[in-house]
Amino acid sequence: MKSQKWIMLAAVALLASLTTARLFAEDSAHNSGHVITFDAPGASVAQGGTVPLANNDWGTIVGYYTDKHVVPHAFVRLPWGQFISFQAPGAGTGHGLDQGTVAFAINDKGAIAGQLENSSNVFRAFVRSPEGKFRVFDAPGTGTGAGQGTLAFDINPEGKTAGISIDGSNTVHGFVQLQDTQIVTFDPDGSIYTYVCEETCLNPEGWATGFFLDANLTFHGFLRAPDGDITIVDAPGAGTGNYLGTTAGSINVEGAITGYVVGSDGLYHGFLRSPSGEFKIFEAPGAGTGNNQGTVAYSINVFGATTGQVTDASGANHGFSRSPWGRFATFDAPGAGAGGTQGTRPSTNNAAGEVTGWYIDQKGGTHGFLWFPCEE
Repeated sequence: MKSQKWIMLAAVALLASLTTARLFAEDSAHNSGHVITFDAPGASVAQGGTVPLANNDWGTIVGYYTDKHVVPHAFVRLPWGQFISFQAPGAGTGHGLDQGTVAFAINDKGAIAGQLENSSNVFRAFVRSPEGKFRVFDAPGTGTGAGQGTLAFDINPEGKTAGISIDGSNTVHGFVQLQDTQIVTFDPDGSIYTYVCEETCLNPEGWATGFFLDANLTFHGFLRAPDGDITIVDAPGAGTGNYLGTTAGSINVEGAITGYVVGSDGLYHGFLRSPSGEFKIFEAPGAGTGNNQGTVAYSINVFGATTGQVTDASGANHGFSRSPWGRFATFDAPGAGAGGTQGTRPSTNNAAGEVTGWYIDQKGGTHGFLWFPCEE
């Protein structure tokens, strides 16, 4: 079994290396694929609806839904459409208080990472095994007051996790799990707020990515090596101050990073950073050119395909998928609204290029979707 595992990993690495060379090809556009929509059983659209956050390579989706009492519940959606709802041990159920459970990430073995909020409104991280067993934990130095605690956002194939820790002074730090249950917190030099990004920001080798805010209120991306060394990631064209700058959003097995950069004009641009540190800035078709418009990349899969959101000139959001060789597919979930802040918001893409996320309808209700690319 061990030899089979390493053969599989080697095959994946080879395929990834063959496609990484195409990361910086010229962009072109096409529209293809199809979308299905769904709502988790028990979800109240009026109180928050259904929010898928991640999919694995088998097509299983995790996220959360909010019930009529405004209590979040984690869900697993199996590839054939069956839902499993769960609450982590210790999760609160206070009506209207957002206590409950959120599943952020799932690996290909079916292990899930997420957060619970207890009856004292303190966050705790959890890992749920494929068999449904829970491990609830806290990062060192985590605060125990309301709004403080530990949130697990990522889980890699080995079951290691990463996320954030909010201390007793409400300062946010990153954390990664090293060996077994050993957890370390960290901050890049100059950080006043460190955030390991969500769902796909810890790769199989233990490299973590995310972003931090400095004292001048400029965002910078970071890449944390397994040995703790941190590289600052600043994309070309990044603005400074006023919450402008670079936000890293995902890392794949090769170490390629995607995310977005905001310039001094407030316009968003997607970026790819190769494992060797080269940048490609890109715009999805239909992107607006005004303040808070443009292209935002959220996830990169093993082959270098990215997904994210494009905001048009009216402020409506649409999904995009960018292939490793630079071709775009843009899409909208059926029923997605076309007004400002409405529309389609992708979250992650798996090895097959399937994209999950959520959309907001014309009445402000939130629903889940799954986009399938067409074969070419």
